Parts: sequence; C-alpha cells; structure tokens
Amino acid sequence: MHSKTKSSRFEVQSPKFKSPYVFRIFCFIFCLSSLICNFLLITSYLSVVNAEVRDRVVAFVDNTAITLSDLEDTYNDTLRVSPDTTKEEVLITMINRILLLGEANKLKLEAPSKDDLLREYIELRIKTFIRIKEEELIDFYRNHLGEFQGKEFDDVRDEIENYLTEKELNQRLKSHIKELRENSCIKIQ
Repeated sequence: MHSKTKSSRFEVQSPKFKSPYVFRIFCFIFCLSSLICNFLLITSYLSVVNAEVRDRVVAFVDNTAITLSDLEDTYNDTLRVSPDTTKEEVLITMINRILLLGEANKLKLEAPSKDDLLREYIELRIKTFIRIKEEELIDFYRNHLGEFQGKEFDDVRDEIENYLTEKELNQRLKSHIKELRENSCIKIQ
C-alpha cells in the first residue's frame, strides 16, 4: 500500500481525451500553429530588415533625412535636363534646398509648391537687396562691346542689368548657403 501512494505522487496526469488520436491531433495542431506564428514573425522581421537595406539614409540635414531612393529619383530627373551632373552634385543641391526651405519655413512663408516657396524666399531674403549702379551697367557695356554686335547701350541696358543682377544673386546665394551650412548639422553617410 505504501508503494501505491508513492507512485501516485509522481504520476504525470495527461488531459483526459476520449482517444489517443484526439490527443495527437491536438498536439499536431498546437505545433503547427506555433510553427506558423514563428514563420510569420521571422518573415515580417526580414521584410523590415530588407526595407531598411533597400532604402538607407545617405545624408542628414539637421532633422531631415535624405534617403537613397530620394537621391536616385532626383538624380535621374536631373540627368534628363543636365546629363553631365554627378550624384554628389545632386546630393549637395538637395542639402542646399532643404536648408533654404527650412529658412523659408522659419519666416512662415507660404507658396503653392516648394519651388515657389524657394523663389519667394530668395526674392525676399536676397534679391530685394541687390542694386546695380548705372556706372556698373555702363562699364559692363564698354568692356563687352563685341558681344552686343553694335547695339546701343539703351537697347541692351535691361539685358545687362538682368545679367548683373543674376550674377550678384548667385554670389550672394552661395554665400548665404555657405553660412547656413556652417550653422547646420549635416552628416553625409
């Protein structure tokens, strides 16, 4: 009698199924569902990892990321217009654009598109301060008489003023962008 009590303490109790086949089916379904869950977890993890690898960040401008796919799209669009452009030039342009748009947003400028917003910012922040003196126009005309094919100064005055304004705008814009870059956190991967 003593041995019966001892063995009953260590007996493993199994769920009470009416047949051993039901228990086997239950175990099979449990194992199968566990395998399916693990498979789904692994495949979803791998798809996230693959997505990160396919579209990695190539540069940070303050809190803005430039992804490889953004760079590739912009580069391909630029190649249609300017086939000699390099990816590095496109990336620099993208960085400069983000910096200028950030400044335009700080001024709370609004425009229907980002290009319009950039134009408005450049007009307001840089171009309005450019003044070309009459002497500069006349000096340019005299130094480039051959390019005007005998046209009088009054006939080409506006053309010269536009050219000199654009030249000055480009110089000031480069200087402004250089200043923005110095005051920003830019990391190129």
